[in-house]
Amino acid sequence: MTNGKQLMKLFTAQLKTMFREKQVWFWNLFFPVILMVLFMIIFGGGSSSDFKAKVALVKPQSNAAADTLEAGLRKMPVLEWKTEQAVSREQADTWIKDKDVDAVIILPQRENAGNIQLIVNAENETNATSQAVAGILQQYVQQASYAAAGVEPAFTLETSVLSSGSKDLSSADFLLTGMIALSVAQAGLFGMVDMVEIRRSGLLKRLRMTPLSMGLYGMGGMMVRFVLSFVQIVLLSLIGVYGFGANLHMDLPTLIVAFFVGVLAFNALGYLFSSFSKSIEAYMGMANIASFLMMFLSGIFFATSGLPDWLKPVTQVIPLTYFVEGMRGGMVYGSGFLTSSFWSGMGILALWGAMAFSLGALIYRKGKAEAR
Repeated sequence: MTNGKQLMKLFTAQLKTMFREKQVWFWNLFFPVILMVLFMIIFGGGSSSDFKAKVALVKPQSNAAADTLEAGLRKMPVLEWKTEQAVSREQADTWIKDKDVDAVIILPQRENAGNIQLIVNAENETNATSQAVAGILQQYVQQASYAAAGVEPAFTLETSVLSSGSKDLSSADFLLTGMIALSVAQAGLFGMVDMVEIRRSGLLKRLRMTPLSMGLYGMGGMMVRFVLSFVQIVLLSLIGVYGFGANLHMDLPTLIVAFFVGVLAFNALGYLFSSFSKSIEAYMGMANIASFLMMFLSGIFFATSGLPDWLKPVTQVIPLTYFVEGMRGGMVYGSGFLTSSFWSGMGILALWGAMAFSLGALIYRKGKAEAR
């Protein structure tokens, strides 16, 4: 049998074996989908036109100033009012405690002076909705104060966004590509768990005693993981585009290079973990720690520029950082692969893979993790 035919038979056999396991379907297909949907909902946010905050109004005294303030507030489209009329302070406090409203606005009692109060639930004080309502109310109070004093503001703020990608790039696109990179990386980190089992059961030793080429066996397994990672990218992209309105601007050469280098590098890391793990539990523990640490330090959910200065150097040595940047370059930014930053990132990612594979192969050859 030629090497080509042997490779295809090994590939087909390993593909069938992998997809017979229900856990593979869950952890490699359904779990990434569930994870991405949850994080897209939590971190993806939405456009300002979709934002709504449910609020209630307390007006201790009816006077011209309070009536003017109320009229202006009720015209704001981002505020969804619990009732059309002002309510008592006691009722408003009850709604806040029960989380029936996001915030309560209390108008001043006096005609010509006083403070507008904003009350939120202590558990939600730092969440996005409370912060947004506080910012909106602060801006409104400032404008109302200028109007009451008859002063025209000397400066106004105009906000716009600029990206290295397409002009229609949104936070959903940024998060989607990050989640795709994370899912592919996790498939590699967790995908070598079967190596622990076949070594522990003695199957690996028996395979070495057969005419089977271990190199072809490993290549067949790698081809299976490439297929699985490709399915992940397609599935998650479809959900992101049609479920969350993400926009993709493909640059195929960049995407292909980043995909191949990333899959090889993270499978090599999984291979390294399997080389010295004496049990499946030990392997999964190390893979979980590595995945968790990289998840929040690699720009998956937010740009690494927002991290503390002492943490930024750490992001520059994490392989997932460069894989995420490469995948975003190929799926969103479309910046092309003829850039020094892209190839330096791919070089660091490839170096991680080469070192992990070499160390794992050395441990396997020396038999330190071989079952007895």
